[in-house]
Amino acid sequence: MSIIPKEEILEIFHNYNRDEITIVTLGSHTSLHILKGAKLEGFSTGVITTEDRDVPYKRFNVADKYLYVDNFSDISKNEIQEQLREMNAIVIPHGSFIAYCGLDKVERDFKVPMFGNRKILRWESERDLEGRLLRESGLRIPKKYNSPEEIDGPVIVKFPGARGGKGYFPCSTTEEFWKKIEIFKDKGILSKEDVNNAHIEEYVVGANYCIHYFYSPLKDTVELMGIDRRYESNIDGLVRVPAKDQLGLNVDPSYVITGNFPVVIRESLLPKVFEMGDRLVAKASEIIPPGMIGPFCLQTLCNENLELVVFEMSARIDGGTNSFMNGSPYSYLYHGEPLSMGQRIAREIKMALDINMMEKIIS
Repeated sequence: MSIIPKEEILEIFHNYNRDEITIVTLGSHTSLHILKGAKLEGFSTGVITTEDRDVPYKRFNVADKYLYVDNFSDISKNEIQEQLREMNAIVIPHGSFIAYCGLDKVERDFKVPMFGNRKILRWESERDLEGRLLRESGLRIPKKYNSPEEIDGPVIVKFPGARGGKGYFPCSTTEEFWKKIEIFKDKGILSKEDVNNAHIEEYVVGANYCIHYFYSPLKDTVELMGIDRRYESNIDGLVRVPAKDQLGLNVDPSYVITGNFPVVIRESLLPKVFEMGDRLVAKASEIIPPGMIGPFCLQTLCNENLELVVFEMSARIDGGTNSFMNGSPYSYLYHGEPLSMGQRIAREIKMALDINMMEKIIS
């Protein structure tokens, strides 16, 4: 499958009016602080939205321009792309943008300059590629099971795409796996294709830390921008019920992300946190050049031995960055001011424009 050549994207960008660049994203996921951050750095901003979902962007006054679509999936249409190019748009991709546009179309058909390396997005979406990158980076990941018949202890079953945890479930035996699969299929949560693509991995017991990094190709630095944990439904509601009562509820736990909250990790773990980010950036530049550009995230569990186990990766801005829209303790340590991931992205674009190195950060 061919990906849009970078030279084609650079040619489109060279026809832009550099004095009227607009930072644009889809109105979902992390768009509020992407747009607010761009405004703080002096950019014009634009949001792609439907009429029934434009309220937050108007109430918070983060968008200068509105590009309305009937459905979010329309963002890949040629007429929408043409409007974006006319706006001198640089699009910031996030999980919802990729899900609605479709990864194939992002790679082959979306001919608008995007911040980051569009070639690496497939490596977070496909479990085998994700696992390869994490393993070759030397990061500890959960044991993978190749089929339900191999299940010999607690596992978590996941499915591809930006699902926000929907449909995920734990189990301990092959019989329990198939029983829960049928329940979720009956509820319409899972399809036959989902089941065929099920990812089964070791259930690691530990504290959840989603670690947000920013790699600047302009400065060749890996920055720790923030850490969050997730509120997940209905599992976080179930654990509030006394154990003696949980069994009587007859409720299957689910892991749909409904919110995020900021955390800090113990300081003695920070050397490992930086090492993990550095290793991933170095390996990604080798096997998917130019590798990571801008924000990325390692979703980890810290076990009782203080070992950080990586269970997922985001190769673009992650939803947990919403937890530090006004900056985190870590971004403050770097920059001496409240700084969101959205503003950090805009600052990198601004720097690239100033030193005429946009080819380093767009694709």
